[in-house]
Amino acid sequence: MHPAIPIALVFIGCCSNVVFLELLVKEDPGAGNIVTFAQFLFISIEGFFFTVKCGTKAPSIPISTYVVMVALFFVVNVVNNQALNFNIAMPLHMIFRAGSLMANLVLGVFILNRRYTLSKYLSVLVITLGIAMSTIASAGRVVSDHSICKNNDDIDEQGDGFSEMIRWLIGIAMLTFALFMSARMGIYQETVYAKFGKHPSEALFYNHALPLPGFILLAKDIYDHGVAFSSSAPMLIPVIGITAPKMWIYLIGNIITQYVCIRSVFILTTECTSLTVTLVVTLRKFISLIFSIIYFRNPFTVYHWIGTAFVFGGTFVFTGVVDKLRQVFAPTIKPVSKTD
Repeated sequence: MHPAIPIALVFIGCCSNVVFLELLVKEDPGAGNIVTFAQFLFISIEGFFFTVKCGTKAPSIPISTYVVMVALFFVVNVVNNQALNFNIAMPLHMIFRAGSLMANLVLGVFILNRRYTLSKYLSVLVITLGIAMSTIASAGRVVSDHSICKNNDDIDEQGDGFSEMIRWLIGIAMLTFALFMSARMGIYQETVYAKFGKHPSEALFYNHALPLPGFILLAKDIYDHGVAFSSSAPMLIPVIGITAPKMWIYLIGNIITQYVCIRSVFILTTECTSLTVTLVVTLRKFISLIFSIIYFRNPFTVYHWIGTAFVFGGTFVFTGVVDKLRQVFAPTIKPVSKTD
């Protein structure tokens, strides 16, 4: 496959997936559990038929080894999606998730005793400052949106503003927790793959299939939101000309684009270098962020922009993209030969 195809599919699949997710949470901020469950179920069904061949193909990695990986994967996805129900705007959500390198470096130092170059430590510091700046700017938005009345007699409004800020702080704590849990999962995957070899399709299936029983704990919430989805306003599907509740259409769109996104990244890792993969994924996140700001008119101050520049700039420096691009585009200077 020509590399241009998976690159295009990464941008189309992953960017449109974020659009469908934002359409869902704009209508129902608490829809994280049903979205996560639907994604896990769809990928599990697809993997059952095409990866494990209806259960006839034995896993290359022992199931017992997958248990820890699955637990981490399940928690990270549920917490990340559920954080959107705690006053977390989608742009801030994306900025946090773009800061995964920071968490990876920190855990790499403390768990694997790794040492990095000074430039990597500095780039992670820049990423951390960018996340902190974006978070503080978002805190100001929460305060302004739910301003506390200066009149001491208005106790209800004061309590309202305070409770909204507490909800937002819980959301920030959830994003931070998920960020480091995701990094811990990456380290665990690294050790597992070093021992048993890389089997990404298999891991994708078991990471989504084994946690499915865990959704029983969330069954009531999923059912309630399913009922709410069914009662949402009808919407015409242009391609097939069928009218259905728009929330179910958004959810189906999210599931399909999530699958395209994951599969495209997997194909990209087999067709391109890790540098190209990092560059494509980082640019995809940045485009998704810009689209979310412009199309959905999410509040974004100059401090958010500075924080975003720090996060993505630090990511490019950390991964060596800047140095590689400089080598590619820098003119080749031939040494002057000396003659007698």
